[in-house]
Amino acid sequence: MEFELSASQSDIQRTAREFLAVRVTPERLRRAADERARDDDLWREMCELGWPGIAIDAEHGGAGLGSVELCVLLEEAGAALAPAPLLETACAAAVIARAGSPEQRQRWLPELVGGAAGALGITDRDGSTFVAGDATAAVLVRFDGHDAYLVEGPFADAAEATIDRLRGYCALTAAGEPLPGDSALPEAGIAVAAIAVAAELTGVCQRALDKTVAYVKERRQFGVPIGSFQAVAHRCAEMLLATESARSATYYAAWTADARPEKLIEGAALAKLTASRAALEVTSSAIQAHGGIGFTWEADLHWWYKRAQMSAQLLGGVRHHRDRLAALIAEEHAQVADGGATHAPTAQIEHLR
Repeated sequence: MEFELSASQSDIQRTAREFLAVRVTPERLRRAADERARDDDLWREMCELGWPGIAIDAEHGGAGLGSVELCVLLEEAGAALAPAPLLETACAAAVIARAGSPEQRQRWLPELVGGAAGALGITDRDGSTFVAGDATAAVLVRFDGHDAYLVEGPFADAAEATIDRLRGYCALTAAGEPLPGDSALPEAGIAVAAIAVAAELTGVCQRALDKTVAYVKERRQFGVPIGSFQAVAHRCAEMLLATESARSATYYAAWTADARPEKLIEGAALAKLTASRAALEVTSSAIQAHGGIGFTWEADLHWWYKRAQMSAQLLGGVRHHRDRLAALIAEEHAQVADGGATHAPTAQIEHLR
């Protein structure tokens, strides 16, 4: 296992960063938010670069790379808050690729790789489904517990207004057809989708940190940069620690998806837990470090804060994945306990709190 990106992965990261820096300007973000619509020109360019299909096999028109490469792209897209359905489409494609029947894969993967938009839906206990993605999406992957379903779009259901105006959300009532049609495990597909969301949240953390560090170096009080104040420096250090923790957990989970599938479910829970908690903490600290201007519309920090609030809950929030990870650890230790006795690894579980 390598602890840094390979040369080809670094090239993907650099290309994506340079592309998004030019294409996703603050003015373009505000326009997308005002219109509450995805940027179709940006999405078309992303599709021409092959981003939606980077982790899909060549048989279905993809680039045939892995989950790490997908996370590299999604981290950069999360940092830029690109107003395009890359996360939703990549997640839908990943779930279909892992959990779909041969017919479902043949039907949908080439379309998603070719530019058709995907969407993600999470079904609540009352049976209603909250959808992340535009109602005009070609296909929705709906999660209900550990089961997954396919719903063909577009959807006639009403749009939902949320604090995150850079991503479409809607409500859904359709049930859809189950995934998989064969022996594949839907939970593996759901895990890959959770890792993808963690990658986006890592990018949100990094951009909030970058903007904060730049600000505290420039803003001066008493004749010195406020970044020289111990309290501000400590806050930035904590933001860095949270960001790097999210990145480490996310890329470990992405590695398990390709190299250690038996650790995928555990890795995904760890990644989503760590990245969700980090994004909530880092974006809040960024606003605090900016002082009074951090709360203003013009400061733009609120976009990253709002994305953190929404994506931290997508596919399960901090408590959900903490409980899931604790259960997995307890189960693993119980299986290897001497004499068949079962016991929970108390110290490890307490560490998750």
